Amino acid sequence: MKQYKVGVIGGTGMVGQRFVTLMENHPWFQLTAIAASGRSAGKTYEEAAGKRWQLDIPMPDEAKNIIVLNAGTDLKKMADQVDFVFCAVDMDKEQVRALEDEMAKYECPVVSNNSANRFTPDIPMVVPEINPEHIGVIEFQKKRLGTKRGFIAVKSNCSLQSYVPALHPLRSFGLDKVLVSTYQAISGAGKTFQTWPEMLDNVIPYIGGEEEKSEKEPLKLWGKMDGGQIVTAQSPSITAQCIRVPVANGHMASVFASFEKTPSKDEILDIWQNYKGRAQELNLPSAPKQFLHYFTEDNRPQTRLDRDLEGGMAISIGRLRPDTQYDYKFVCLSHNTLRGAAGGAVLLAELLCAEGYMD
Repeated sequence: MKQYKVGVIGGTGMVGQRFVTLMENHPWFQLTAIAASGRSAGKTYEEAAGKRWQLDIPMPDEAKNIIVLNAGTDLKKMADQVDFVFCAVDMDKEQVRALEDEMAKYECPVVSNNSANRFTPDIPMVVPEINPEHIGVIEFQKKRLGTKRGFIAVKSNCSLQSYVPALHPLRSFGLDKVLVSTYQAISGAGKTFQTWPEMLDNVIPYIGGEEEKSEKEPLKLWGKMDGGQIVTAQSPSITAQCIRVPVANGHMASVFASFEKTPSKDEILDIWQNYKGRAQELNLPSAPKQFLHYFTEDNRPQTRLDRDLEGGMAISIGRLRPDTQYDYKFVCLSHNTLRGAAGGAVLLAELLCAEGYMD
């Protein structure tokens, strides 16, 4: 695979910092440019992000001396330096859409962690193990944008990564109804315990916008291409409740599911064990070898023990058992800033490279 020069827009925030660390020693990607707000522009990345570094791993040396560009005024300059960008800006949705459109029209592909374009009909929202075929809509998007190479692709909400992968291969049984409660880490809000001490010994039963995303975004992932756009699926019906818990990293989900044709427990376990997606078929650098891990112990998965499984890119599942109201219930876990955010976007970028969309 050729080497690609990569930029990160929004590089000083928590997810942006994750992008920066994931570029270190990546076999295909070389971090070349970083952009952030005007207050960071003109500084070295170490000067701009150093005091606000929120990760428990050090800042890569290769990033420290990169001069930060202005995400408001230097986008063309950035586009000229890179082959594509990751976007993790903290702006309102209209501003994000304008920024991502501008970059795409500079003939610079955008792989976005933001939610602003997730329901734009000709912008694919992709989990590589679930709906890789949706990237085909990019050709229609480029016609709308008037570009030859520039486009936007997005990843889904972080909390979906914990439970949708477990449900996806069971859809062949007629997945009919889903109830999910998510228990989400504070890093999902871009916080640490140092910056959000109110979360110590505390649970908050509301996360703005999360329940709507959890109920609607899976239906786009399970949708289909039709007439140059992604048409969302009509089923299953999903109801969600999203809760913030005092955990640094890792989103857990409690899932209840019913089917038109109820599978046996052994059938479900066999499907999870053997499921592979396009990311595994292509052996992408960030892809977990075993996408879905099932734990037989009653007290697993646990956040501290299992969130980093396969570099934080695998999905952990446990406690599969029949339910009195639904057919089955189980729990799932994913690392929210790796699989759920920056890592998932890097995997999507790898898919796009492997399938020729970045050339």
